[in-house]
Amino acid sequence: MTCDYKCNILRITDVILREPLMKKLPRISESEWLVMRVLWSKSPLTANEVVKELAGKTKWKPKTIKTLITRLMNKKALKFKKEGRKYMYYPAVSQAECVRMERRSFVSRVYGGTSRPMLAQFLEDAELSAEDIAELKKILEQKAEE
Repeated sequence: MTCDYKCNILRITDVILREPLMKKLPRISESEWLVMRVLWSKSPLTANEVVKELAGKTKWKPKTIKTLITRLMNKKALKFKKEGRKYMYYPAVSQAECVRMERRSFVSRVYGGTSRPMLAQFLEDAELSAEDIAELKKILEQKAEE
């Protein structure tokens, strides 16, 4: 397989950034995250079922929730399949992918792309049990071995 100029630039960019090139993920607003969490936990669902799931969690009107579903469809974060007269909505992107993108965006914006200051501040502010500390040590030891 030959690699053209654009392919080589992408490989070089990948090496410089030290992370795999990821597919373009949609930017999801805070309100849209609530809808996505419902659909990540249970899907496929109709718009009315999403409204019912969010009934006790928000004071939004059904029209607002349906508007959020439409926005998520337009952003390609949701897909649907038609079953008879019903539209069944389900996530087009995984929760893990979206969380990873948000984390990277946050670290980039707030900490200039460096994780160490963020982790240090988190550890200073967090109330951690002995079990939490042991688990964090285990994660750090695994990272050191990589």
